[in-house]
Amino acid sequence: MTAAPRKKRKFRTVSLFSGAGGLDVGVDQSGLFDLLACVELQPRFCETLTLNRDNGLFGTEDTRIIQADLSKLDPYELMDELGLKPGELDLLAGGPPCQSFSTAGRRRTVEDPRGTLLWDFLRFVEAFKPKYFLMENVRGLLSAALRHRPIADRPDKGGPPLTAEERQGSVIELWADDMAKVDNGIYRVDCFEVNAVNYGAPQLRERVLFIGNRVNQQVEFPEPTHGPIDPATGQPQPGLLPHCTLRDALAAFRDDDPVLMDFSPRKKHYLAMIPAGGNWRTLPTEVAQESMGKAFFAKGGRSGWWRRLSWDLPCPTIVTLPNHASTSMCHPDEVRALSVGEFARVQEFPDGWSFAGSAMEQMAQVGNAVPVRLGLVAAHTIARYLERPSDLQATEGDLPRFRRVYLNSHVRTRQWYKAGQAFVWDGIGGSAHYGRRTPAQQEPLPLFDA
Repeated sequence: MTAAPRKKRKFRTVSLFSGAGGLDVGVDQSGLFDLLACVELQPRFCETLTLNRDNGLFGTEDTRIIQADLSKLDPYELMDELGLKPGELDLLAGGPPCQSFSTAGRRRTVEDPRGTLLWDFLRFVEAFKPKYFLMENVRGLLSAALRHRPIADRPDKGGPPLTAEERQGSVIELWADDMAKVDNGIYRVDCFEVNAVNYGAPQLRERVLFIGNRVNQQVEFPEPTHGPIDPATGQPQPGLLPHCTLRDALAAFRDDDPVLMDFSPRKKHYLAMIPAGGNWRTLPTEVAQESMGKAFFAKGGRSGWWRRLSWDLPCPTIVTLPNHASTSMCHPDEVRALSVGEFARVQEFPDGWSFAGSAMEQMAQVGNAVPVRLGLVAAHTIARYLERPSDLQATEGDLPRFRRVYLNSHVRTRQWYKAGQAFVWDGIGGSAHYGRRTPAQQEPLPLFDA
């Protein structure tokens, strides 16, 4: 199947660090941007993009899929290939790899070569001179330091004072300073801390969106449109829709040929004891300790250990290893991990979207993808400013060159443990809770209190 003919769109965009296409699909679904090219390093990701472009699920038959290392690619050669001159592109978009800055792993920040890809994105901005750029990343980027100091060696543990490079936020401070030097400071950047669930995605996923422009506009990202249910009223806050749930995402969805990264028999043994919406805290103490080993005594919530999802809550942030004991994403009713197709539905990829490669490669693509919903909202936001450049232009000198805006990105739907009880917010009203169980109590517990 080939892409259906469509009218020429108003604006042109190029995608860098495209991954499996989540951000690009969202921008494309706005109906406002022609996607000229996707540039991605990983061959499997490029296969996925090509397959779905050819199946008419995003872009057009003219959208180029370019496999290239952006740390080595000459931006002027890319512009020549696309028939562009500096200043002609409306939107340059992309999400440089973020593992270096994620709080979920070992934060080596720019000591990891991937950290420098932030500056490669900046290099392409300087060359292309787009009217707007959209750079997406993990929220942990905002607190990352240029040089990581182990916790045991920090001042509160008796270590010497932090250097300027070791301070939290020093990565983005330096990046913003360097951005301010591009074309004599013509670009200004608005940085938004958002959560996809607040805009209608059925997934809790915190991200940071950097929207820059060279036309002196202060961009305002939309306020959240969705929110949690107030247990006292059974309704969200006035003016908001309720958060979408895993049930909303997977309703009527059938995966006839599921691709799974499933749990081992040992893991299934423990997960079979967990009720929908529960985790390790619902196990008897001796069983939890036996199954978790040293992790049982670790600090922190450990909320992913032996986690079973709930139909009536948004899906937790999708991970690339859903079958690990500590990051488990077990089906609410069945003792298995969600399939790649189910995860893709949660990420809101179009129905029929296919991923190339092995089960592990496919899961890496889904887990690392930007939620489609965020690309869609960002595209509509940027297009609004592109359509009215003079009306929305600010007075020269009124604006900071870099602005950070918090938009309720930290969303909690669960309170896992309190006063010896494990709690699960039911998403509708009331209060569901589970106490510790004996090994003989194997049957799933009801999600809601009677």
